[in-house]
Amino acid sequence: MTVTRIALLGSTGSIGEQTLEVVAAFPERFEVVALAAGRRIARLAEQVQALRPHLVAVATDPGAFELRARLCEAGVAAPEIVVGDAGLIAVAEFEADKVVAALVGAVGLRPTLAAVRAGRDVALANKEVLVMAGALFQRELRCSGVRLLPVDSEHSAIFQALEGQRTEDLSRIVLTASGGPFRTWPAARIAAASTQQALAHPNWDMGPKISIDSATLMNKALEVIEARWLFDVSPAQVDVVVHPQSIVHSLVEFVDGSLLAQLGHPDMKPPIALALSHPERLPLETKRLDLAEIGRLDFEAPDRARFPCLDLAWRALAGAETAPAVLNAANEEAVAAFLDGRISFPCIARVNTRVLDAHLSAHAGQRIEQLEQVLAADAEGRSAARRQLEELAA
Repeated sequence: MTVTRIALLGSTGSIGEQTLEVVAAFPERFEVVALAAGRRIARLAEQVQALRPHLVAVATDPGAFELRARLCEAGVAAPEIVVGDAGLIAVAEFEADKVVAALVGAVGLRPTLAAVRAGRDVALANKEVLVMAGALFQRELRCSGVRLLPVDSEHSAIFQALEGQRTEDLSRIVLTASGGPFRTWPAARIAAASTQQALAHPNWDMGPKISIDSATLMNKALEVIEARWLFDVSPAQVDVVVHPQSIVHSLVEFVDGSLLAQLGHPDMKPPIALALSHPERLPLETKRLDLAEIGRLDFEAPDRARFPCLDLAWRALAGAETAPAVLNAANEEAVAAFLDGRISFPCIARVNTRVLDAHLSAHAGQRIEQLEQVLAADAEGRSAARRQLEELAA
């Protein structure tokens, strides 16, 4: 049996931890050769002790010092330790068969692109990579011939439904959304929502940033942009429906009106495992779906008035190739401000909309030719969002 060597970007985050759980269940199938994490050094040290990777990246020099100290205290020889953005790229380019891109936000752009350019297959959970630079990644993937395997449950569902199908028979992609914690709340109550209420997702256990994005439906907007590039479809071919049970992970409609769906309990391990082992499927110890016990599956149209972030996806895709990067940057700044208690929940959508409108007005039709344009758009979005946040705080 061939052992798949894994390099993991974002090892101490939610997806990273679950990836390592899948790997631990199949030690004969996988070897973790490189890890990258941010500031959770104590947890990273435990991972290094258990996995003994050859290369580890951390965010800062003090973090590298702490990691070495913890490993020394445990009597474990330290692997090569690299730092910062250069460290992330080193892990992405390491001698691995597959890179798991599980970072959150724009920080994952450079290392994921580096992995593709190095000829590494990528299991992609870092949706912002395609949101920011979808056109650029499409060109790089065609040049390199590597595979980009989706880890998001929705995009994994679409990937599975499309396997063996003719692309010309595809009519549309339907992404399902849980609706988040505020699906049934009136607008006035949403406006007064606390951080803890916004973090309390009804179905999924996720990190804070993604949980807030789910509450605003911005997460679904980002997934619309990701799907447009990942499956090379037009924005008009991507739709969203609210499905509160999160059992149907997404659907594909074909030109004859047929729909194919992928179902399962809300659990990230099956899509992670499939991305690691494709085209094989691993025998996971997961809860099996009992349709009779579930009894019913509900669907409803998203309320775009209460959740205005959703429509920003199609507006960004229709305006300029740089617009999604600007929108993503603005959202990261706005979500951070909400988590810090500096703005109210509705201000996230307000900041995102204002920043996107300003960019579209100034840069209609702009195309992305190189990575520097994406990084400039990201910087522009952050700067514009910070100005908006200052005005809201005044």
